[in-house]
Amino acid sequence: MTLEATRPVPRPGVMAIDAYVPGKSGAPGVAKVYKLSSNETPLGASPKAIEAYGKLASKLELYPEGSSAELREAIAKLYGLDADRILCGSGSDELLSLLTNAYLGPGDEGVFTEHGFLVYKIAILAAGGTPVVVKEKNLTADVDAILAAVTEKTKIVYLANPNNPTGTYLPFDEVKRLHAGLPKSVLLILDAAYAEYVRRNDYESGLELVASNENVVMTRTFSKIYGLAALRIGWMVGPAHLIDAVNRIRGPFNVNAAAIAAGAAAIADQAFVQKAIDHNETWLPWVTAEIEKLGLKVTPSVGNFLLIHFPKDAGKTAADADAYLVSKGLVLRRVAAYGLPDALRLTIGDEEANRHLVATLAEFMKR
Repeated sequence: MTLEATRPVPRPGVMAIDAYVPGKSGAPGVAKVYKLSSNETPLGASPKAIEAYGKLASKLELYPEGSSAELREAIAKLYGLDADRILCGSGSDELLSLLTNAYLGPGDEGVFTEHGFLVYKIAILAAGGTPVVVKEKNLTADVDAILAAVTEKTKIVYLANPNNPTGTYLPFDEVKRLHAGLPKSVLLILDAAYAEYVRRNDYESGLELVASNENVVMTRTFSKIYGLAALRIGWMVGPAHLIDAVNRIRGPFNVNAAAIAAGAAAIADQAFVQKAIDHNETWLPWVTAEIEKLGLKVTPSVGNFLLIHFPKDAGKTAADADAYLVSKGLVLRRVAAYGLPDALRLTIGDEEANRHLVATLAEFMKR
């Protein structure tokens, strides 16, 4: 006899998904907190974006324009793209989930690297698919290993480039080699959330591959260098057939009016973006060098964050360091969920935060 359920039951697999846990925001009992856990820019948002956001306060009763046309056109103007091949969403997280739901289902596989963004696995499992995790080489995506993991069940390959939380990247030649080795039926998602920060001549965010292929899409975000994390704005560019497919499952009005206006103003203010780039170019190498002087290993990063590795010795572990730093108001990101239990991820902050972090780490290492 089948017993009647006493309440609605989620479909199989849903409750087995490990929910995404954001970085900590606070340090209890500390007067001043330096939040360095979420890769937010210390420069905040463009004044022009803030002004555009404020103008929407008197129009809150109106629905936003459903296709985010103003924002798509601003993005297209900056990058020389066709606005019809751009789709905006509530952060790139939503777009990654939409892509996964459109192209992957039960019995299908999605491939990503072992220290890749946690949302990939969540999106695959939520769609009923099977995550396939590929080993990295020196904390960097390994093209040969990814290609070796592709089977006839593979529907999507996800590549964060640069990768979070490691800060490493694949040169464009390697990305092209990865794409050339994939069947044309496999979708390659290039997650370029930190592309604006990269200052390497051999890097390309993915626009070139998207322009000339039918199975590549690139996702980007306004949550990092543009300082609009609170508004949750993401965008992607891909072939027309892909945009059409995702639009069919995208919810109406998935980007709010204030976000559309602020995003359009922010992307037009490239002078402000350059200030953020210059700040990172000054402090990323400085913080790296100073932490290495303390005897700690730092993975070379091209983003606005660093991965700091700690010893396993009692009293000097990543967990010990995290507790000590929090007691001093410094909130970093634990990355054990990414398979890196002996490391902390540090966002590059303003000068005060950076100097305080280095001084406090020095105190910790001397204890």
